[in-house]
Amino acid sequence: MSKNPRAGEPASKEDLVDIPALISAYYSLKPDASVTSECVTFGTSGHRGKAFNKSFNENHILAVTQATCEYRKK
Repeated sequence: MSKNPRAGEPASKEDLVDIPALISAYYSLKPDASVTSECVTFGTSGHRGKAFNKSFNENHILAVTQATCEYRKK
């Protein structure tokens, strides 16, 4: 893996995330379960989704939690 040429430098404005917009997207954008790109996926390091594209938000957390509880109840 090559070193990023900006390594060690302060983050630029373009690198920063608008936190209020991220929080708003997490709670307000609703995924459509029939749209593959809006389904959360998991990899070896955790989830592979983003609130801004509706692939990881509150609805996903609620669904995963419910599925886990139902599985453990069996």
